[in-house]
Formats: sequence, C-alpha cells, structure tokens
Amino acid sequence: MNLRKRSSFHAEVYTGSLNDIMFFLLLFFLIVSTLVNPSVIKLMLPKATTSQAISKQQVSLSVSAEKRYYINNVEVALDQLEQELLKATANLSEPTVVLRFDNALSVQDLVDVLQIGNRIKIKMVLATKSLQK
Repeated sequence: MNLRKRSSFHAEVYTGSLNDIMFFLLLFFLIVSTLVNPSVIKLMLPKATTSQAISKQQVSLSVSAEKRYYINNVEVALDQLEQELLKATANLSEPTVVLRFDNALSVQDLVDVLQIGNRIKIKMVLATKSLQK
C-alpha cells in the first residue's frame, strides 16, 4: 500500500524584483550617457605649458589628420569653409573660433585656415592640451 501523496514540485523564478533592477540599470545608463562628451572627433592636440579659458560664445573648428574640416561637429568641405564660418559666426557679437588641429598636420594647413579667418575678420584661438606634470 502506497501512503505517500504524489505532489509534483514546480520550480518558479520570482521576477518581481526584475522590474526594479531594469529601472535602475536604465537610470544609470541615462545618467552616464549625459556625461559623455558630445564631440566625437578624435584629435591629438598639440601640447602647451600654459592654458587660458575662453568664456565667450564660440565656434569650434576641428581638422582631423585626414584633413577633414568640422564646424561644430558638422563636416564641411575646404572650399566651403569660409562661407560656413561666416554663417556660424553671423549672429555672434564677438565671434571667436576655437581651432582644434590634429598635431600630425603641417603648419601650412594651420596657416591656410588662419588666413581664412583673417580675411573674414574672425578671432581664432588654437586649442592645446595642457602638459600633465
């Protein structure tokens, strides 16, 4: 005679806390994504011993090692650079352009861009990376 009950065991996974975990992960990634620098053009800036901060509104002009020109992270052809700089600085009272040149570029490339800025009467500042002591 068999006196035992036949009870089958059903394995369960409690998923009530998974919603909380997913919420915290989503919140974490949203906060971290806002801390990421929006400028994604990779440049090796020249180094300088002193640095100066600019507090005015500014326009960023980046030139990559492949001689690709970017005004505020938008790619621009070299022959259209003067017109696009005029458009970008049209509504600024004291236009300042921060030049971010890759250190692999020649001085002549820098002078070519500086001449464009001189023609249209825009103050240009060369961005450098500070030396770590």
